[in-house]
Amino acid sequence: MKKMKKALSLGVVLSLTMALAACGSNKGNDAESSASNAQEGVTKLRIYAQYSDEDTKGYYDYAVAELSKEMPNVQLDLEIQAQDDGQKLKTYAATGNLPDIFNVGLDQINVFRQSNNILQLDEYVDKLGFKDKMQPSAMNTLYTDDNHVYAFPYAGNELILLFYNKELFEQNGVKVPTTFEEMHAAIDAFKAKGITPLSIFAKEKWPDVAFFDMFATRYNPAGISALDKGQAKPSDEAYVKAAQDIADLVKAGLLPKGATNLNYDQAAALFHEGKAAMFVNGQWEIEASTKALGDKVGYMYYPAPDAATYESNKLAFSGGGTPGGFAVSANTKDKELATKVASFMALKYAEFKYTQKGSPIVSTKVDKPIVKTFDPMMEQLAKDLPNITSTTAFAWGLSNTKFKAAIEDASQALLSGSYSAEQFVSDLESAMK
Repeated sequence: MKKMKKALSLGVVLSLTMALAACGSNKGNDAESSASNAQEGVTKLRIYAQYSDEDTKGYYDYAVAELSKEMPNVQLDLEIQAQDDGQKLKTYAATGNLPDIFNVGLDQINVFRQSNNILQLDEYVDKLGFKDKMQPSAMNTLYTDDNHVYAFPYAGNELILLFYNKELFEQNGVKVPTTFEEMHAAIDAFKAKGITPLSIFAKEKWPDVAFFDMFATRYNPAGISALDKGQAKPSDEAYVKAAQDIADLVKAGLLPKGATNLNYDQAAALFHEGKAAMFVNGQWEIEASTKALGDKVGYMYYPAPDAATYESNKLAFSGGGTPGGFAVSANTKDKELATKVASFMALKYAEFKYTQKGSPIVSTKVDKPIVKTFDPMMEQLAKDLPNITSTTAFAWGLSNTKFKAAIEDASQALLSGSYSAEQFVSDLESAMK
């Protein structure tokens, strides 16, 4: 049965690929596009965007309202984006029915660029000044690996933060660690008080990879992304040292007993209830931790092997993002107008998120006043974002599937306390051969 399913799946993929290729090769023919000159000088453009709940409706409604002021001659015909991992969009591409403007992720970009269904936007990001409006630290969300642009991004880089309970550190006279030596001192101090030094939901493997990545960035700011792209080897000094640092800290008592069996609720409860001094999660944890701990919670920059490395690398973050956003069909009738509208929509989506959703995690610069005040940690993050020197990748963003599987297993094993740095490196090297 498994083989039959595999064969059927392969057949569907081949059919879809052939259809996409056929459609892409039809450039210059009479491919349908919904861009049309309507009556009374109004141009209608078909757009495919999220609009499924109150959250996603807010972004779209705001951008459309702003568009009506800036380009009153443009009317958008919204088609609500299906929650189907992009399958409907791929079907549209295969049948030559792509909307003029559509919201895409990297997966769809890679499929559509091979079939020439997506408009390359290189000349437009310069012509429209969009490139100049990007956050310097978010340029990785603009360019794909072939150094071209296929979508106007609005979402920024998601980041891994090392949260800490300020009150626990102050009450117990513990210095917020900047070096691994200070991290060991913090472990000893908290253990002596019966406080878990650091909580992590290591039952899920992506936080384990992120934790390793945090340490790897102290030696190589590219972290796991350099391994994923084949630009570094697990046996390189940076990764050997990072694995050894973690093994040493785990052995010293950094984590709660059975950490690799803890889910998010269990691990977060330790931190939120003041039973753990530190916690690892993405920046999306800010709201939950602030709700639980108020102004007691903050985030620290990752510790490093020495003070000099800490200072030079403290704004090299684990985490990241991928290209995506509003793209334009290669077959739209009015490329100039469609790209102008797509760029405008992306800028307004970022503006809404920044000013009204209380989040500075956007790809483009925003100069409008904030409507919803940032939480204190978001305020700190908003100040850090323009100065971030590098980002890496989350486990789910790794492109090398063999490496992804191997580092997920090895990182989790490293946190078990019964797995050495040598085994970690050896297993990764073996998996990547």
